[in-house]
Amino acid sequence: MTNKQDFIEKELSWLSFNERVLQEAADANVPIVERVRFLGIYSNNMDEFFRVRVADVKRKIFIKKDQGEDASEDRELLKKIQKKVIKLGERFDEIYIHVLKCLARRNIFLINEQQLSPEQGEWVNQYFKDNVLQYINPIMCEGKIDLAQVLDDDITYLAVELIRKGESRYSLVEVPSDDMSRFIELPRIKGQKRRCIIMLDNIIRYSLKSVFKGNYKFDEIHAYSMKMTRDAEYGLSEDIDQSLLEQMSLSIKQRMTAEPVRFVYDREMPKSTLNYLLDKIGISNYDAVIPGGRYHNFRDFISFPNIGRNYLEYSPLPRIESKKFAAHKSSFQAISEGDILLYYPYHKFNHFTEFVRQASYDPKVEHISISIYRVAKKSRIIDALINAAKNGKNVRVVVELRARFDEEANIEWAKVLTDAGIKVDFGVPALKCHTKLCLIGRNESDGYKRYAHIGTGNFHEKTARIYTDFSLFSCHDEITAEVEDVFNFIRFSYKHYHFKHLIV
Repeated sequence: MTNKQDFIEKELSWLSFNERVLQEAADANVPIVERVRFLGIYSNNMDEFFRVRVADVKRKIFIKKDQGEDASEDRELLKKIQKKVIKLGERFDEIYIHVLKCLARRNIFLINEQQLSPEQGEWVNQYFKDNVLQYINPIMCEGKIDLAQVLDDDITYLAVELIRKGESRYSLVEVPSDDMSRFIELPRIKGQKRRCIIMLDNIIRYSLKSVFKGNYKFDEIHAYSMKMTRDAEYGLSEDIDQSLLEQMSLSIKQRMTAEPVRFVYDREMPKSTLNYLLDKIGISNYDAVIPGGRYHNFRDFISFPNIGRNYLEYSPLPRIESKKFAAHKSSFQAISEGDILLYYPYHKFNHFTEFVRQASYDPKVEHISISIYRVAKKSRIIDALINAAKNGKNVRVVVELRARFDEEANIEWAKVLTDAGIKVDFGVPALKCHTKLCLIGRNESDGYKRYAHIGTGNFHEKTARIYTDFSLFSCHDEITAEVEDVFNFIRFSYKHYHFKHLIV
């Protein structure tokens, strides 16, 4: 028998992995702007961890409780997770303060609203009026308002306390970082080397009085940041009259009002304000209530701008052009010469987009099949597939509706593709289709020939510049025949297919 002590819970193991990301932010050998961005990567990872992993542990506790089973191990795991997360949060704050000092030594200052000069304050007020105010829609925490239903997942809010004659009323103001940059460079003061960045949060804090002045009377106004993370899981309806598309659409709405699993708040927030919010949101004993710094949604720091010298960040790597593709007039000629293996992000991803684009109008191409898990917002792949359909090609696309956090985008893509006359499949029931395949059928002088792409990465132009993935192009008869069988299996999963070359 395997000893249980030989294993570490996967959730704690994952936290150790994310701790390695934090170590990159602490490493003095890493350029300083990149260290700031590593803090953003760490934070982004942690958000998903709570939405998926922690939510799963919490769900197990509730299920076991309902069924009268012992959930003590799961409760203990939740305590260990929270303890580790708080410890990492303290380390995060230490690194962040150190990184700010390192930036200051290079004349880059991340300042708050209390550090503005009168001239800068004037500029900030005008910037708020011209650019930010239009996005500010306060939620007043009054009456029977259910904050758990109203608040958006993983959005930074400022919890605003309006004090009048010793009595407090509360409001929540969303920081609109989806609509504009969170980092605003202030105009430079003549004769000074200092370059100053102020965060959008602090611009709102500085101009907060003007938001409420016309409607509410107050003697004091204070603001503290907070955010709530929801359970990312959803349940699919068993209604056989509903299509998978309809079920997924309803499930995404369900996720938007799912149970909260984490509440992060500014540790400077008064106890009275914190207790009021926790009560209004309905945070349970099993939810992680975590004190943090002044800013949340640190994932935005992935896009922290370099306003200093070039050496403060890594130089972008020039992407390599494949000699095999470059030596031929078309992708099909190149692949006919022999298999081609590319390695992203070092090779150019446009070798694949060219493969599909050329197929979209090549008179010899008859059929295109592709499986989509995630694609870019402005996808050249989608454009090429639509163009292929316009040119009379037989195009079939497998869209995985259950691609986590891309479900809504994929529902929209499925509609766009269907409207363009493309046949859309939604994969195999009860299985998630994670394969990254593309198959193109061509009528050539010596007969029908298949060309296939087999890859580990998504057909996503942006992530192909970041993630390491392999991409194989082949016209090998036996391999491409099996790729065709994979697409057939996705459509007809009741049939049995034998695979010799592919692991399916």
